Amino acid sequence: MDLRGIDMPYNASSQFIDENVKPGLENKTALYYEGGQVTYGILKDRVNQTANMLKEIGLEMEDRVLITCYDSPEFIYSFFGAIRTGVVPIPVNTMMQPHDYEYYLNNSRAKALIIHETLWGRIAHLRKRFVFLKHVIVISEGVGEVSSGILDFQQLLDSQNIDFQPPLTCYDDSAFWLYSSGTTGEPKGVIHLQHDMEVSMNNYAKKVLKMTENDRCLSASKLFFAYGLGGGMFFPLGAKGSTILIKERTTPEIMFQAIENYKPTIFFGVPTLFGAMIEYAEQSGKSFDLSSIRICTSAGESLPPSFAKKWKELFGLDILDGIGSTEALHIFISNRIDDIKEGSSGKIVPGYKAKIVNEQGVELPPNEIGDLVISGCSIANGYWNMHEQNKQKFIGKWLNTGDKYYVDEDGYFWYCGRADDMLKVGGIWVSPNEIENCLLYHEAILEAAVVGETNESNLVIPKAYIVLKKHVTPSDKLEKDIQQFVKEKLARYKYPRVIQFIDELPKTATGKIQRYRLRELMFS
Repeated sequence: MDLRGIDMPYNASSQFIDENVKPGLENKTALYYEGGQVTYGILKDRVNQTANMLKEIGLEMEDRVLITCYDSPEFIYSFFGAIRTGVVPIPVNTMMQPHDYEYYLNNSRAKALIIHETLWGRIAHLRKRFVFLKHVIVISEGVGEVSSGILDFQQLLDSQNIDFQPPLTCYDDSAFWLYSSGTTGEPKGVIHLQHDMEVSMNNYAKKVLKMTENDRCLSASKLFFAYGLGGGMFFPLGAKGSTILIKERTTPEIMFQAIENYKPTIFFGVPTLFGAMIEYAEQSGKSFDLSSIRICTSAGESLPPSFAKKWKELFGLDILDGIGSTEALHIFISNRIDDIKEGSSGKIVPGYKAKIVNEQGVELPPNEIGDLVISGCSIANGYWNMHEQNKQKFIGKWLNTGDKYYVDEDGYFWYCGRADDMLKVGGIWVSPNEIENCLLYHEAILEAAVVGETNESNLVIPKAYIVLKKHVTPSDKLEKDIQQFVKEKLARYKYPRVIQFIDELPKTATGKIQRYRLRELMFS
């Protein structure tokens, strides 16, 4: 065989699956889930069978397969099985509407769809509108018979050989896509390469979390998110540890039960969940055993310092807040186990570079707010079919995160908000995040989001949308009390001139507050 022109072979499935069997870990549990456990040996067999399954139905290198799957062993079989055969898996959110799946399938041009039966039942009527789709593989849940022309995942899997020889993929080949959460506009297909998971694991999981084969991970973020994909799958597998898969929708009760039942050592959460778990623990009056956990992490949005302090008070555990993105695959700035500065995102993760720049791209000195740009080898290859957005987002080796930050003299990065969310009040830039964090210290407030509103004088003023804790009643007196509370803790010009109490804040599936929808409310 003439291998000229082919780079040194590299396949991410070999790195995260085969390398765990070689040292004799085939009998160690890799996956815990509601139905039982999966060892590393069985995991390798199932990944190989999935690769053979995709090859049997005619998929070839660089074809794409959409995965619409709950957190389960089938997700991991499908993801790494696709990568093993050079096919590109694209996990997508299981909580979307039918038209969203039509967009994902047609935008990605996926030739195959692997989907749980209950989810397929919601979109089967649109089958003729999926222009490029050739094969539907349904993960049966015993709800009913698999329809004619639809393949049964388990039956097809069981018929396959457990041996598979990966094709000649290389280090810089496309490996998988993730769709951005789409806080504004349509979600974007983010193209990640074969090496990105290993780079992210070596940089963050090993150097910041100090993850080892003794760790057992529980991620509240689902596997179809970049944060969940790392914390719930490729971090524990890459460290030769174990992961806990929770199929159900994340709630405080389910998370507390999972922690007590499965005894994780690392818990990957998000700010809104930490806040909800704190309230649940206080309102229920129950005690929960979190003693197995050695560290918690948070990402998705900036962690309010009040949440970190209360979590430590209730459970004696630190939360390592950090920032990551779908484009960077996982966290690139983070607090450390022995180096936490509450309210900050921490310091740059080893293996990455970061700087704060002005609109002309000039690096700013400490304590000046600007745009956060980063570089590192886990950053995506770009967006699928988005030429203009690629030019704006990927600038040479730098990724423009779209976040406003400043860095202090000690190297800690401080989040100020998304670029579009910053407010200029009285000619001075104001961070909505700073006001929100202050509001969350008020004993009556569960959640808060601050946006700019233009008053009758055509001046921008801070407006706060507030979700109150249970059994707290909105009133004019409470509104004035909240405003006075902020005046006493922040510079006076930062207090919210208008407060609107609301039942819930609009969020993306990752828990990020959609401030643009709150701005739309003001004009509706």
